[in-house]
Amino acid sequence: MTQASIESSCAPTTTRPRVGFLGVGWIGHHRMRAIAEADVVEIAAIADSVDAMIAQAAPLAPDAKALSTLEELLDQDIDGVVIATPTALHAEQSIRALARGKAVFCQKPLGRTAKEVRAVIDTARSANRLLAVDLSYRFTEAMRQIRRLVHNGELGHVYAVELTFHNAYGPDKPWFYEPALAGGGCVIDLGVHLVDLALWVLDFPKIVRTSSRLFANGQLLSTSAERAEDYALATIDLETGATVHLTCSWRLPAGRDAAISAAFYGTRGGAAMRNVNGSFYDFVAELYRGTASETLAAPPDAWFGRAAVEWARALAAGTSFDPSAERCAEVAAVLDRIYGR
Repeated sequence: MTQASIESSCAPTTTRPRVGFLGVGWIGHHRMRAIAEADVVEIAAIADSVDAMIAQAAPLAPDAKALSTLEELLDQDIDGVVIATPTALHAEQSIRALARGKAVFCQKPLGRTAKEVRAVIDTARSANRLLAVDLSYRFTEAMRQIRRLVHNGELGHVYAVELTFHNAYGPDKPWFYEPALAGGGCVIDLGVHLVDLALWVLDFPKIVRTSSRLFANGQLLSTSAERAEDYALATIDLETGATVHLTCSWRLPAGRDAAISAAFYGTRGGAAMRNVNGSFYDFVAELYRGTASETLAAPPDAWFGRAAVEWARALAAGTSFDPSAERCAEVAAVLDRIYGR
């Protein structure tokens, strides 16, 4: 045996983590595509109860094993699971996967209530497994630029945050409209992104008080469990002295497909992310100085799968439990307060 062959045989081999996908509908399919294109993990298995969904996803990972259930998926030799199933299943399925030693990347929200979210995080910490949630708007270049400005102090003391997410269509699955299944209505569907963005940009300050008004078909709801709200207003006061104003809706006659924005106003200037021409995907970020504005980011920006890819890269790097997952519990606690829970 030559010296070269000896060195070759003794060289360590690196094996890419193996991941499985649970649920490959529209969201799951797009997350699977992003992870496949990043090529940092091996997609080893795909589980979905609908054969047609697996057939559509199979070309992204031709060698992946096709399965029907989570239990079958967890029996595979895999290191992580990407979960894109209905909200009512997220906490239970995440806990089962983590308890079996699998890392988890879960579609938002991680749970219907703060109690469910806390149970998932505690399981991840106990199992020392990587856990991340698909809070994808953090990964837009627009929001990254705004967070940079705030952290650098370029806006001064941020005292007002205005958050908007109007979806002119609303969800197309019946379970979204059942609070027991979805955990709420437009707030837990859309507002979760807005609350996360505000707290993330401001480094998760403590909440002093929260007030809200929830509506369904124009009627003020007395309790969040009564019906799934399709319009919501909330005010969140922070220990920093800042106030966050949130509004979100399904099927609001907004004159466009969507109206999405996150604006931060400080003593030295303002900055805002907003969608372009009603798009769900195209965003600009602008810096405001009095009546002048400066563009910080603009389309195109391929942000849609970045959260999933970052999780996959962390998994490939051998990352175990990441304490930043605790932030999901803080966001969930704010949602509970908005819902009066």
